[in-house]
Amino acid sequence: MYRLVVLSSLILLLFAQCKNDKTVSSETTAAKVLRQDAIVEEYLTNCAQKYNYKFQMTEWQNCLDQGLAVDSTVAYLWQQKAMPYFKARKYEVGMAFLDNAVKYKPERYLSYRAFIKCIFSKQYKEALVDFEKALEMEGNAYVMDHSYKFYIALCHLQLNHFEQAEIIFEEDINLQIKDWGEAHFIDEFYYGITKYELGKWQEAIDEFDKSLAIYTSFSDAKYYKALCLFRLGKTEEGKDLITEARKDADLGNTFNEDNSIYEPYPYKVRW
Repeated sequence: MYRLVVLSSLILLLFAQCKNDKTVSSETTAAKVLRQDAIVEEYLTNCAQKYNYKFQMTEWQNCLDQGLAVDSTVAYLWQQKAMPYFKARKYEVGMAFLDNAVKYKPERYLSYRAFIKCIFSKQYKEALVDFEKALEMEGNAYVMDHSYKFYIALCHLQLNHFEQAEIIFEEDINLQIKDWGEAHFIDEFYYGITKYELGKWQEAIDEFDKSLAIYTSFSDAKYYKALCLFRLGKTEEGKDLITEARKDADLGNTFNEDNSIYEPYPYKVRW
């Protein structure tokens, strides 16, 4: 009799689970979006965002946990759980949450995770894997103001794959010039850095000049241009430019990427 009762209970549980799965699978995409948007509004907009996660991390996270208890597949809530930890440089904690965001919405968060691995946690080999997947899925799209190929080149630069970085930076810059008429000054700067690492001093200077033509007081570009001038034997010109670069740096004229206030970008000068 006992076995019969247990068996009956298991059958009922399985039936209920199948019914729930059928209900979830039968939900239209539009209905799911509306339902999840309502969850985000209730638990992020009207709860978590009432707190400053810099000082009230517990309250912020509790609100998001309540929303995820309602629906654990809301990718945006997972990303919002992760984001403050990256800014606090608690990369492994944040990455566990971000992995869930990618799991439930890879088309939105795979490239974002790649960006985090590249700029924040400095996991360049892993970032390359994510960016290559994103590139395959979406083509050379943009995340945080730069193309996937830009970040792929930057990862190669940071892994000392200078020849690969040079090829990819050049390709991406040419695409930008074709589409927009000019390339981003940060792209030109890192292309110059790649030339610098390869010992192509004059070519590096040419790229730094292109960056400086857009951002005239970019202290880091002036600094590395000065190093190239020293290499070419132009000592006095190099000294003058170093002095100028230091003055610009003291005025705060360095990297102005949105996330540079949280993480130093590669090759940022430490004065």
